[in-house]
Amino acid sequence: MEDYSKVLDRLQAQCSKREYCTSDVFRKAMTAFEGDREQAGKLVESLVADRFVDDLRYASAFAREKSRLTGWGPAKISYTLVGKGIPRPVVARALGEIDKEEADRRMRSVLETKCRTLIGDPQIKFKLLKFGLTRGYEYDQLAPVVAELLKDMEIINYQE
Repeated sequence: MEDYSKVLDRLQAQCSKREYCTSDVFRKAMTAFEGDREQAGKLVESLVADRFVDDLRYASAFAREKSRLTGWGPAKISYTLVGKGIPRPVVARALGEIDKEEADRRMRSVLETKCRTLIGDPQIKFKLLKFGLTRGYEYDQLAPVVAELLKDMEIINYQE
């Protein structure tokens, strides 16, 4: 088992380079302390107290990155963050920091790219909606964009 101060120094250095959530750091500490939950918990508390680890900061950075760079929707981002043990109120605050207009543009861009790969497919509308849902967008948000996209690309006859 590693010495507490060595593990603390190593994790402080890692947390200085990139964001980690509490559960990620706890898992790293558990490995370093060979399963000693008490030592790992103490170390995580220290990192949180010294602001090396902040779940809101992590969740906000994660949400912005996944929305902007990967084109994930709020449902997928939320599901992933909750899966990492981040409380729902923290996740909600992080999602609130996403630029809605930029996220909407990104959603349309992702759908346009997918649409080009489906040209000629008789189930294009269904597949676009399914794709958007797996990316974490809500149906009510997707349906009008898909309809508009198909109309703009003159792929199907648009009917209300």
